[in-house]
Amino acid sequence: MLGAPLLASGCRNAAPPLPPGELVGAADQFGHRLRAGVVPRVPNDRWRRCRVVIIGAGVAGLSAARRLSKAGMNDFVLLELEQAPGGTSRSGRNAVTSFPWGAHYVPAPTRENTALVELFDEMGLFEGLDEMGNPVVAEQFRVRYPEERVFYRGAWYEGLYLEAGASHEDRRQLAAFQREIEQWTNWRDGKGRRAFATPMASASDDAEVTQLDRMSMADWLDERGLNSPRLRWLIEYSCRDDYGLRAHQTSAWAGLFYFAARRSETSGESQPYITWPEGNGRIVRHLASSIQSQLQPGWMAIDVAPQSIDNARQIDITAISPTGDVQGLRADCVIFAAPQFLAPHVIRSFRSRPPAHGADFQYGAWAVVNLTLLRNPESRGASLAWDNVLYESPSLGYVSATHQRGLDHGPAVWTYYYPLTEDDPRESRQRLLSLDREDWAEVALADVERAHPRFREFVQRADVMRWGHAMVLSRPGFMWGQSRKNASNSENGVFFAHSDLSGLPLFEEAFDRGIRAAEGVLAQLGIRSPSIL
Repeated sequence: MLGAPLLASGCRNAAPPLPPGELVGAADQFGHRLRAGVVPRVPNDRWRRCRVVIIGAGVAGLSAARRLSKAGMNDFVLLELEQAPGGTSRSGRNAVTSFPWGAHYVPAPTRENTALVELFDEMGLFEGLDEMGNPVVAEQFRVRYPEERVFYRGAWYEGLYLEAGASHEDRRQLAAFQREIEQWTNWRDGKGRRAFATPMASASDDAEVTQLDRMSMADWLDERGLNSPRLRWLIEYSCRDDYGLRAHQTSAWAGLFYFAARRSETSGESQPYITWPEGNGRIVRHLASSIQSQLQPGWMAIDVAPQSIDNARQIDITAISPTGDVQGLRADCVIFAAPQFLAPHVIRSFRSRPPAHGADFQYGAWAVVNLTLLRNPESRGASLAWDNVLYESPSLGYVSATHQRGLDHGPAVWTYYYPLTEDDPRESRQRLLSLDREDWAEVALADVERAHPRFREFVQRADVMRWGHAMVLSRPGFMWGQSRKNASNSENGVFFAHSDLSGLPLFEEAFDRGIRAAEGVLAQLGIRSPSIL
């Protein structure tokens, strides 16, 4: 029913008329100009001097810009290919509400993540500290109850684990899995570090933990005889949710990270989720608000060329706009806050000799469909939640953007997520891009319609975003392999910052990597500023 190849073959013609909508971002055709490798000449009067150029205004680039600014270093330019900052944390808005185009929540940080605590405190998200000194998230920023539900064989059930109809063996295996997670949550290495923590730079690199990266999450479950279909579904869903991968494609280290890193070391409970109607777009707006004069959207860096002139180093950056305008920037340092797969196309020395580690960075493809509704349709079973998951679907279901605002009646916006999980990510991208706006709208409508009969009658718009390189893939062997470590090393004044350097496509990792790169730049420029990490 949801086979995208079937839709592409023309079966869409038999379906009812689709609601209007458009295909929005990302600027893939503009970005594909990098493949040509043609660097235009910059006219002499189009060069300017600045100390730092940041390439990419996703969360990593924005956090790097914020860190430089906090240190009083404001002589930088932030180039962004898209017309708006944020990367996969971008958001949109219509007459009903704001809504996410990608990442839509962040687990509340504990006191150890000092940099993120400082940011969220600056945003006014906390209302004090608990008895252990962890910040307490104000009620209006926590996910509103009910948080999640799952649709299974005609009815909705609360939570993500399907309790209804679970056998004694199902429950025994769930308890066994939870004990494993509790043990890893409480585990400490000789330096007192947790096995799994955010950001991962603060987690243990002890061999007892890192050896988990040698197997898949499915293999880890098999070793323990955990074969309950309900438990396996929960873990499959979790891997698709955070990593865009199936359990057999996901590193066991990353799979366990999903469950253990989110738990408070004091209470053992999962940290509450922080969210807004627009998801992480709210954080993007805050990060971008203080650097508007340095932000240049719609400009793509096409060449980064370190130079040595009179024993002094400078980096020449050539950037182009969609209209063909060209500008040149001469800087002391560059923060490359774009994904690694772009580096061989942009950094001149990499074009002639691509680094060996680049081939190990793979990226998953996602489709996101925002559905604007006349009103919420009725449900059988558990009532509408923030996160609404379809048990027997390859999608992740939908998040209700209006749920967080308490708008249970009247117009609504649902954000539908579909990760493409072929073993070869190139096949996923080809499949994603072979389907147009109408195809992906039909996939979303047909899928959601199984849980909400006559659903199409409520849909006024269906807008689609295709993310060809949505997130780095946390595959076995990559998380603690040498390639990821090598990619983090600075080279000729170019510092790297992106969540893919952590192997985890998470906000916390992008934020941390941006700060680390900025602090490396500050040190190289001789600007004293105590680390905030």
